[in-house]
Amino acid sequence: MSIRFLQFAWLILLILALGSCQTDQKSEAAMEDVEVNVNYQNLDTVLYACKSVAEVQNFLDKHPHLGKVYFAHAPVPPNQLAQHLFGIMQNPGFRQFASQLDSLIGDREANIIRPFTNAFKHVKSYYPNFQAPRIELIATGFTGDDLYISDSLMIVGLDYFGGPAALYRPNVFDYQLRRYQKEYIVPSAMFFVSDRYNRLDPADRTLLADMVAYGKGYEFVKQVMPDTPDSLIVGYSEENLKRTYNSQRDIWAYLVSSKLIYENSDLKKRKFIEERPFTTEIGEKVPGAIGRWVGWRIVSKYMAGHPDVKLPELMQMEKPALLLQESGYNGELDEEE
Repeated sequence: MSIRFLQFAWLILLILALGSCQTDQKSEAAMEDVEVNVNYQNLDTVLYACKSVAEVQNFLDKHPHLGKVYFAHAPVPPNQLAQHLFGIMQNPGFRQFASQLDSLIGDREANIIRPFTNAFKHVKSYYPNFQAPRIELIATGFTGDDLYISDSLMIVGLDYFGGPAALYRPNVFDYQLRRYQKEYIVPSAMFFVSDRYNRLDPADRTLLADMVAYGKGYEFVKQVMPDTPDSLIVGYSEENLKRTYNSQRDIWAYLVSSKLIYENSDLKKRKFIEERPFTTEIGEKVPGAIGRWVGWRIVSKYMAGHPDVKLPELMQMEKPALLLQESGYNGELDEEE
Protein backbone atom coordinates (compact mmCIF):
# COMPACT_ATOMS: atom_id res chain seq x y z
CA MET A 1 0.00 0.00 0.00
CA SER A 2 1.54 3.33 -1.04
CA ILE A 3 2.07 6.26 1.30
CA ARG A 4 -0.04 8.41 -1.01
CA PHE A 5 -2.96 5.98 -0.72
CA LEU A 6 -2.63 5.94 3.07
CA GLN A 7 -2.66 9.73 3.14
CA PHE A 8 -5.76 9.72 0.97
CA ALA A 9 -7.46 7.17 3.20
CA TRP A 10 -6.72 9.21 6.29
CA LEU A 11 -8.07 12.29 4.53
CA ILE A 12 -11.33 10.49 3.77
CA LEU A 13 -11.62 9.33 7.38
CA LEU A 14 -10.95 12.87 8.60
CA ILE A 15 -13.64 14.28 6.31
CA LEU A 16 -16.12 11.66 7.50
CA ALA A 17 -15.27 12.38 11.11
CA LEU A 18 -15.67 16.11 10.63
CA GLY A 19 -18.92 15.50 8.78
CA SER A 20 -20.13 13.44 11.72
CA CYS A 21 -19.21 16.21 14.17
CA GLN A 22 -20.92 18.80 11.99
CA THR A 23 -24.02 16.63 11.83
CA ASP A 24 -24.12 16.41 15.62
CA GLN A 25 -23.59 20.15 15.94
CA LYS A 26 -26.31 20.84 13.40
CA SER A 27 -28.62 18.56 15.33
CA GLU A 28 -28.02 20.51 18.51
CA ALA A 29 -28.34 23.79 16.63
CA ALA A 30 -31.58 22.57 15.11
CA MET A 31 -32.84 21.80 18.60
CA GLU A 32 -32.29 25.43 19.55
CA ASP A 33 -34.70 26.40 16.79
CA VAL A 34 -37.47 24.15 18.09
CA GLU A 35 -40.02 26.35 19.82
CA VAL A 36 -41.96 25.22 22.86
CA ASN A 37 -44.02 27.43 25.09
CA VAL A 38 -43.45 26.40 28.70
CA ASN A 39 -45.72 28.06 31.26
CA TYR A 40 -45.03 27.43 34.91
CA GLN A 41 -46.01 28.78 38.31
CA ASN A 42 -44.63 28.48 41.82
CA LEU A 43 -47.91 27.74 43.57
CA ASP A 44 -46.26 27.25 46.95
CA THR A 45 -45.32 30.92 47.18
CA VAL A 46 -48.97 31.82 46.62
CA LEU A 47 -50.12 29.28 49.19
CA TYR A 48 -47.59 30.40 51.82
CA ALA A 49 -48.89 33.96 51.55
CA CYS A 50 -52.33 32.90 52.80
CA LYS A 51 -53.04 34.29 56.27
CA SER A 52 -56.23 32.38 57.13
CA VAL A 53 -58.17 29.23 56.39
CA ALA A 54 -60.51 31.34 54.27
CA GLU A 55 -57.61 32.53 52.12
CA VAL A 56 -56.38 28.96 51.68
CA GLN A 57 -59.88 27.95 50.63
CA ASN A 58 -59.90 30.84 48.17
CA PHE A 59 -56.57 29.56 46.80
CA LEU A 60 -58.09 26.09 46.33
CA ASP A 61 -61.18 27.58 44.70
CA LYS A 62 -58.98 29.43 42.20
CA HIS A 63 -57.13 26.19 41.41
CA PRO A 64 -59.91 23.58 41.53
CA HIS A 65 -57.80 21.01 39.69
CA LEU A 66 -55.55 20.70 42.76
CA GLY A 67 -58.33 19.21 44.83
CA LYS A 68 -59.38 16.90 42.03
CA VAL A 69 -56.01 15.50 41.01
CA TYR A 70 -53.08 16.58 43.18
CA PHE A 71 -54.79 16.23 46.57
CA ALA A 72 -56.81 13.22 45.49
CA HIS A 73 -55.04 11.08 48.11
CA ALA A 74 -54.84 13.70 50.85
CA PRO A 75 -55.17 12.38 54.44
CA VAL A 76 -58.29 14.51 55.05
CA PRO A 77 -61.64 14.84 53.24
CA PRO A 78 -62.02 17.72 50.75
CA ASN A 79 -64.07 19.87 53.14
CA GLN A 80 -61.20 19.82 55.66
CA LEU A 81 -58.35 20.33 53.18
CA ALA A 82 -58.07 24.11 53.58
CA GLN A 83 -57.89 23.87 57.35
CA HIS A 84 -55.36 21.04 57.12
CA LEU A 85 -53.12 22.98 54.73
CA PHE A 86 -53.31 26.15 56.79
CA GLY A 87 -52.27 24.20 59.88
CA ILE A 88 -49.24 22.86 58.04
CA MET A 89 -48.31 26.30 56.74
CA GLN A 90 -48.35 27.65 60.29
CA ASN A 91 -46.22 24.85 61.68
CA PRO A 92 -42.70 26.12 62.57
CA GLY A 93 -41.17 22.79 61.58
CA PHE A 94 -42.70 22.98 58.13
CA ARG A 95 -41.64 26.60 57.74
CA GLN A 96 -38.06 25.55 58.48
CA PHE A 97 -38.39 22.63 56.07
CA ALA A 98 -39.80 24.87 53.32
CA SER A 99 -36.92 27.32 53.76
CA GLN A 100 -34.39 24.48 53.60
CA LEU A 101 -36.15 23.04 50.57
CA ASP A 102 -35.62 26.29 48.68
CA SER A 103 -31.91 25.95 49.33
CA LEU A 104 -31.76 22.26 48.41
CA ILE A 105 -33.75 22.63 45.19
CA GLY A 106 -31.87 25.79 44.27
CA ASP A 107 -32.72 27.87 41.23
CA ARG A 108 -35.99 26.36 40.01
CA GLU A 109 -35.64 27.93 36.60
CA ALA A 110 -32.19 26.41 36.06
CA ASN A 111 -32.66 23.07 37.82
CA ILE A 112 -36.21 22.17 36.83
CA ILE A 113 -37.79 24.37 34.17
CA ARG A 114 -34.80 24.53 31.83
CA PRO A 115 -34.30 20.73 31.77
CA PHE A 116 -38.03 20.32 31.15
CA THR A 117 -37.84 22.83 28.31
CA ASN A 118 -34.92 21.03 26.68
CA ALA A 119 -36.68 17.68 26.99
CA PHE A 120 -39.89 19.13 25.53
CA LYS A 121 -37.91 20.46 22.56
CA HIS A 122 -36.61 16.99 21.84
CA VAL A 123 -40.11 15.54 22.09
CA LYS A 124 -41.43 18.16 19.69
CA SER A 125 -38.63 17.42 17.23
CA TYR A 126 -39.96 13.85 17.05
CA TYR A 127 -43.64 14.74 17.43
CA PRO A 128 -44.34 18.15 15.84
CA ASN A 129 -47.88 18.30 17.28
CA PHE A 130 -46.58 18.00 20.85
CA GLN A 131 -47.73 20.81 23.15
CA ALA A 132 -45.74 21.36 26.33
CA PRO A 133 -47.87 20.88 29.45
CA ARG A 134 -48.19 23.61 32.04
CA ILE A 135 -45.91 23.06 35.04
CA GLU A 136 -46.89 23.86 38.63
CA LEU A 137 -44.47 23.60 41.54
CA ILE A 138 -45.74 23.22 45.09
CA ALA A 139 -44.77 21.90 48.52
CA THR A 140 -47.46 21.05 51.09
CA GLY A 141 -45.83 18.82 53.67
CA PHE A 142 -46.54 15.65 51.67
CA THR A 143 -50.29 16.36 51.62
CA GLY A 144 -50.35 15.92 47.84
CA ASP A 145 -48.66 13.45 45.52
CA ASP A 146 -45.04 13.50 44.37
CA LEU A 147 -45.92 13.96 40.69
CA TYR A 148 -49.10 14.42 38.74
CA ILE A 149 -48.73 14.09 34.98
CA SER A 150 -51.28 14.61 32.22
CA ASP A 151 -51.05 15.75 28.61
CA SER A 152 -51.71 19.36 29.60
CA LEU A 153 -50.46 19.62 33.20
CA MET A 154 -47.56 18.58 35.40
CA ILE A 155 -47.60 19.18 39.15
CA VAL A 156 -44.36 18.62 41.02
CA GLY A 157 -44.50 18.12 44.78
CA LEU A 158 -41.12 19.61 45.62
CA ASP A 159 -41.27 18.44 49.25
CA TYR A 160 -40.70 14.89 48.00
CA PHE A 161 -37.45 15.77 46.23
CA GLY A 162 -35.32 17.41 48.92
CA GLY A 163 -32.90 14.49 48.97
CA PRO A 164 -31.02 12.87 51.86
CA ALA A 165 -30.12 16.20 53.51
CA ALA A 166 -33.77 17.28 53.89
CA LEU A 167 -35.29 17.62 57.35
CA TYR A 168 -38.20 15.44 56.25
CA ARG A 169 -38.35 12.63 53.70
CA PRO A 170 -41.37 11.02 52.04
CA ASN A 171 -42.85 7.98 53.75
CA VAL A 172 -41.59 5.33 51.33
CA PHE A 173 -39.31 2.32 51.60
CA ASP A 174 -35.60 2.98 51.94
CA TYR A 175 -34.85 1.46 48.53
CA GLN A 176 -37.27 3.94 46.96
CA LEU A 177 -35.73 7.02 48.56
CA ARG A 178 -32.89 7.18 46.04
CA ARG A 179 -35.09 8.58 43.31
CA TYR A 180 -36.61 11.22 45.57
CA GLN A 181 -33.98 13.80 44.75
CA LYS A 182 -34.25 16.83 42.49
CA GLU A 183 -32.15 15.19 39.74
CA TYR A 184 -34.89 12.59 39.26
CA ILE A 185 -37.77 15.03 38.76
CA VAL A 186 -37.48 15.58 35.01
CA PRO A 187 -36.46 12.02 33.97
CA SER A 188 -39.31 10.58 36.07
CA ALA A 189 -41.83 12.97 34.56
CA MET A 190 -40.62 12.34 31.01
CA PHE A 191 -41.05 8.59 31.52
CA PHE A 192 -44.74 9.26 32.16
CA VAL A 193 -44.86 11.47 29.04
CA SER A 194 -43.67 8.45 27.06
CA ASP A 195 -46.92 6.64 27.92
CA ARG A 196 -48.92 8.63 25.39
CA TYR A 197 -46.66 7.40 22.56
CA ASN A 198 -45.91 3.88 23.79
CA ARG A 199 -48.12 1.58 21.73
CA LEU A 200 -48.89 -1.72 23.43
CA ASP A 201 -50.84 -4.84 22.54
CA PRO A 202 -53.44 -5.21 25.34
CA ALA A 203 -53.84 -8.87 24.45
CA ASP A 204 -50.18 -9.60 25.20
CA ARG A 205 -49.98 -10.24 28.96
CA THR A 206 -46.50 -11.76 29.01
CA LEU A 207 -43.61 -10.68 31.18
CA LEU A 208 -41.73 -9.87 27.99
CA ALA A 209 -44.45 -7.42 26.98
CA ASP A 210 -44.11 -5.63 30.32
CA MET A 211 -40.31 -5.63 30.05
CA VAL A 212 -40.29 -4.17 26.56
CA ALA A 213 -42.93 -1.59 27.47
CA TYR A 214 -40.67 -0.28 30.22
CA GLY A 215 -37.66 -0.56 27.94
CA LYS A 216 -39.32 1.61 25.31
CA GLY A 217 -40.24 4.14 27.99
CA TYR A 218 -36.65 4.33 29.26
CA GLU A 219 -35.34 4.64 25.71
CA PHE A 220 -37.79 7.49 25.13
CA VAL A 221 -36.35 9.33 28.14
CA LYS A 222 -32.80 8.68 26.98
CA GLN A 223 -33.49 10.13 23.55
CA VAL A 224 -35.31 13.23 24.75
CA MET A 225 -32.74 13.75 27.54
CA PRO A 226 -29.57 12.46 25.83
CA ASP A 227 -27.13 13.75 28.47
CA THR A 228 -28.94 12.12 31.38
CA PRO A 229 -27.06 9.32 33.21
CA ASP A 230 -28.74 5.92 32.92
CA SER A 231 -28.86 5.74 36.72
CA LEU A 232 -31.31 8.67 36.81
CA ILE A 233 -33.50 7.06 34.17
CA VAL A 234 -33.77 3.54 35.58
CA GLY A 235 -33.38 4.47 39.26
CA TYR A 236 -30.41 2.22 40.08
CA SER A 237 -27.26 3.48 41.78
CA GLU A 238 -24.16 3.66 39.59
CA GLU A 239 -22.70 0.71 41.52
CA ASN A 240 -25.85 -1.37 41.06
CA LEU A 241 -26.04 -0.41 37.41
CA LYS A 242 -22.45 -1.50 36.72
CA ARG A 243 -22.83 -4.76 38.64
CA THR A 244 -26.13 -5.55 36.92
CA TYR A 245 -24.69 -4.77 33.50
CA ASN A 246 -21.78 -7.13 34.10
CA SER A 247 -24.12 -9.85 35.43
CA GLN A 248 -26.75 -9.64 32.71
CA ARG A 249 -25.81 -12.93 31.04
CA ASP A 250 -26.63 -14.79 34.26
CA ILE A 251 -29.79 -12.73 34.75
CA TRP A 252 -30.99 -13.47 31.23
CA ALA A 253 -30.10 -17.15 31.60
CA TYR A 254 -32.25 -17.35 34.72
CA LEU A 255 -35.24 -15.71 33.02
CA VAL A 256 -34.96 -18.06 30.04
CA SER A 257 -34.25 -21.29 31.96
CA SER A 258 -37.12 -20.55 34.36
CA LYS A 259 -39.45 -20.03 31.38
CA LEU A 260 -40.40 -16.57 32.60
CA ILE A 261 -40.11 -14.61 29.36
CA TYR A 262 -43.60 -15.59 28.23
CA GLU A 263 -45.08 -15.94 31.71
CA ASN A 264 -48.66 -14.60 32.04
CA SER A 265 -49.21 -14.90 35.80
CA ASP A 266 -49.44 -11.46 37.40
CA LEU A 267 -48.17 -12.89 40.68
CA LYS A 268 -45.00 -14.23 39.06
CA LYS A 269 -44.49 -11.18 36.83
CA ARG A 270 -44.64 -8.73 39.73
CA LYS A 271 -41.51 -10.29 41.23
CA PHE A 272 -39.50 -9.04 38.26
CA ILE A 273 -41.34 -5.84 37.34
CA GLU A 274 -42.31 -4.16 40.61
CA GLU A 275 -39.87 -2.27 42.81
CA ARG A 276 -38.21 -4.36 45.51
CA PRO A 277 -34.97 -4.08 47.51
CA PHE A 278 -33.53 -6.89 45.36
CA THR A 279 -34.67 -9.83 43.27
CA THR A 280 -34.33 -12.71 45.69
CA GLU A 281 -35.18 -15.32 43.05
CA ILE A 282 -31.97 -14.52 41.17
CA GLY A 283 -29.74 -13.22 43.96
CA GLU A 284 -29.50 -10.58 46.68
CA LYS A 285 -27.14 -8.49 44.52
CA VAL A 286 -29.68 -8.26 41.71
CA PRO A 287 -31.79 -5.09 42.18
CA GLY A 288 -35.56 -5.09 42.13
CA ALA A 289 -37.57 -4.38 38.98
CA ILE A 290 -34.85 -6.19 37.05
CA GLY A 291 -37.31 -7.00 34.28
CA ARG A 292 -37.61 -3.30 33.47
CA TRP A 293 -33.87 -2.95 33.09
CA VAL A 294 -33.55 -6.09 30.95
CA GLY A 295 -36.36 -4.73 28.79
CA TRP A 296 -34.31 -1.60 28.21
CA ARG A 297 -31.30 -3.72 27.26
CA ILE A 298 -33.42 -5.52 24.67
CA VAL A 299 -34.65 -2.22 23.24
CA SER A 300 -31.15 -0.70 23.27
CA LYS A 301 -29.77 -3.74 21.46
CA TYR A 302 -32.53 -3.48 18.89
CA MET A 303 -31.89 0.22 18.28
CA ALA A 304 -28.14 -0.34 17.98
CA GLY A 305 -28.76 -2.92 15.27
CA HIS A 306 -31.36 -0.80 13.47
CA PRO A 307 -29.90 2.72 13.19
CA ASP A 308 -32.54 3.75 10.66
CA VAL A 309 -35.35 3.21 13.18
CA LYS A 310 -36.26 6.49 14.83
CA LEU A 311 -37.95 7.00 18.17
CA PRO A 312 -41.54 7.36 16.87
CA GLU A 313 -41.18 4.07 14.96
CA LEU A 314 -39.85 2.32 18.04
CA MET A 315 -42.69 3.58 20.20
CA GLN A 316 -45.22 2.28 17.67
CA MET A 317 -43.88 -1.27 17.82
CA GLU A 318 -46.35 -3.49 19.63
CA LYS A 319 -44.87 -6.97 19.09
CA PRO A 320 -42.31 -7.49 21.87
CA ALA A 321 -41.47 -11.03 20.76
CA LEU A 322 -40.55 -9.77 17.29
CA LEU A 323 -38.54 -6.92 18.76
CA LEU A 324 -36.64 -9.38 20.97
CA GLN A 325 -35.98 -11.66 18.03
CA GLU A 326 -34.72 -8.84 15.81
CA SER A 327 -32.62 -7.38 18.62
CA GLY A 328 -30.60 -10.57 18.90
CA TYR A 329 -30.26 -9.93 22.62
CA ASN A 330 -28.95 -12.90 24.55
CA GLY A 331 -27.64 -11.35 27.74
CA GLU A 332 -24.36 -10.24 26.18
CA LEU A 333 -22.46 -7.03 26.93
CA ASP A 334 -22.07 -4.35 24.27
CA GLU A 335 -19.32 -5.16 21.80
CA GLU A 336 -17.41 -1.94 22.40
CA GLU A 337 -17.20 -2.75 26.08
